[in-house]
Amino acid sequence: MATVEKRFLLQVPSATRNLALVREFVGTVGQQAGVNEADVSKLQLAVDEACSNVIEHAYGHDDTKEVVIRVSYDAEEIRFDVIDNGSGFDPKGIPQKELDQLIAERKKGGLGLRLIQTLMDEVHYEIGPGRKNQLRMIKRIHSQ
Repeated sequence: MATVEKRFLLQVPSATRNLALVREFVGTVGQQAGVNEADVSKLQLAVDEACSNVIEHAYGHDDTKEVVIRVSYDAEEIRFDVIDNGSGFDPKGIPQKELDQLIAERKKGGLGLRLIQTLMDEVHYEIGPGRKNQLRMIKRIHSQ
């Protein structure tokens, strides 16, 4: 028997005050998908970080813009797409410093993408600055 894919969509203005709503949305969908409690927390943190990056870097805190969070899941995995049309960047073009070096430099930033990659099973980018930037994050669903 084929599994049915379920889909959800949340669009919010690009403002940090909406991050609580984003976390609640992610938590609710994660629980509905059957994701265990520890992984729901990881999903919330990863999506929150991705949206924070869009708000700060892609849109420069311009709350007239929108952040789109698209979620789909089936019995095996849950997929989150964070979509914006702000200024994009190629994460492969950023040198990855060692964690110890970032801490020693007390540099603000530089840890968000690494955190997302640690929390999720797969992370993919589609970059089209000014048109569509999409960060896809995938977490496999493990039985509770």
